[in-house]
Amino acid sequence: MTSMAGIVLALVLLMTLAYRGVSVLLLAPLCALLAVLFSPEAPLFASYTQVFMSALGGFIVAFFPLFLLGAVFGKLMEASGAALAIAQGIVGRLGTRHAVLAIVLACAVLTYGGVSLFVVAFAVHPIAAALFRRAQVPRRLIPATIALGAFTFTMTALPGTPAIQNAIPMPFFGTTPFAAPGLGLIGGAVMLAGGWWWISRRAATARRRGEGYGDEAPPGVAIVGAASPEPLPLPFGMAIAPVVLVIVLNYALSTWLWPALDTGYLAEARYGGTSVQAVRGIWAVIGALSAAIVLLAGLWWLARRRAAAPGLPLKSVLEEGAGASVMPLMNTASQVGFGAVIASLAGFTLIRDAVLGIAPDNPLVSMSIAINILAGITGSASGGMSIALQTLGATWLEMGRAAGIAPDLLHRVTAIATGGLDALPHNGAVITLLGICGLTHRQSYFDIFVVAVLVPLLALVAVVVLGTALGSF
Repeated sequence: MTSMAGIVLALVLLMTLAYRGVSVLLLAPLCALLAVLFSPEAPLFASYTQVFMSALGGFIVAFFPLFLLGAVFGKLMEASGAALAIAQGIVGRLGTRHAVLAIVLACAVLTYGGVSLFVVAFAVHPIAAALFRRAQVPRRLIPATIALGAFTFTMTALPGTPAIQNAIPMPFFGTTPFAAPGLGLIGGAVMLAGGWWWISRRAATARRRGEGYGDEAPPGVAIVGAASPEPLPLPFGMAIAPVVLVIVLNYALSTWLWPALDTGYLAEARYGGTSVQAVRGIWAVIGALSAAIVLLAGLWWLARRRAAAPGLPLKSVLEEGAGASVMPLMNTASQVGFGAVIASLAGFTLIRDAVLGIAPDNPLVSMSIAINILAGITGSASGGMSIALQTLGATWLEMGRAAGIAPDLLHRVTAIATGGLDALPHNGAVITLLGICGLTHRQSYFDIFVVAVLVPLLALVAVVVLGTALGSF
């Protein structure tokens, strides 16, 4: 019982202190070692060096290229003006009449193409502020609108998304980014429709009460559609080309090219004794992002010439992108190390048996609950998923095989399950988004909760029910 008490105490402290802004890099190892102190059978220093650090290092080895390339891609999208051109292009076509949908789609296109949600928030917020002000939609709804487009269906549900949440399950289940595409599209449609309906309803209610935007536009924000002192450095079609390339090349590599090659050498010990089925998904994302980065470097050069402004040199842009990948990677890896220590303790056996016993004949249910709980506790979709798969992934795969459930379905349910309770108030992306928008939890979190927590949970239920009844499609 002391081991269980230590686990609960460590989880509560991790969640509480993360909510108060304490770095996960400090919290994860300290909370893990606190849990070990309540477990007399677990040696303290061995738990840190042999369990925590091994799990942390293993995560970095497996996913460092995705974090690095994703951050560089996002920085180049920002520096070249492509992200801004895409956002303004979509907004300009839909206009103020569909202000909410315009911002949601702008965020969705960018994140589905591989742009970091933090870059998206910075790029889209000024446009959203100007558009909402013209349409007299309350400013307090901007965070929920950006969250719907950036934190939900493009992160977990849509097939082929290069988001890390869609990449982490691949080596565990031997799948690709396009696993269970039909169910992914259905889940994504539920999230988009449900979130859009909610924000539109809230905006209509505010309009009937006579509530306008709320205050003046932030300094330096131009009104969409007004004359701009400088033209965009890239046209819309050129700006969106790297996004299209990521999606198309991701599919072509994972579905056609890598499986067609002779990769028998992967079975050798020096290459990890694996197979192309286990690595083709990650290889596809690496290849797609690498090609898109090369294209973006050319667009960056073109944008500099069109703008007739010096801007940052390419070397600085690449360095900033690479640097931006380190903190998210280390935070997530530290959370994975924390989960590995917790899983090594005797008290975790009771938790594992309880989760697996919820629906012994249907792993989709137990994995949905476990991943959501862990994502909520850590305040991280990727962190919660990684902890769950490191500790129970093999068990769920065996349960799935026994129940006739395809690995593709396990992958898609795992990815969608990360996008529910992860967006609780202590989530780092939520806190950052509110800071960018200059709003507080009291002003805007309720709507974020509905579109980024409740609606994705409804989508998860729909996918689990359909997957159980119809299988993977």
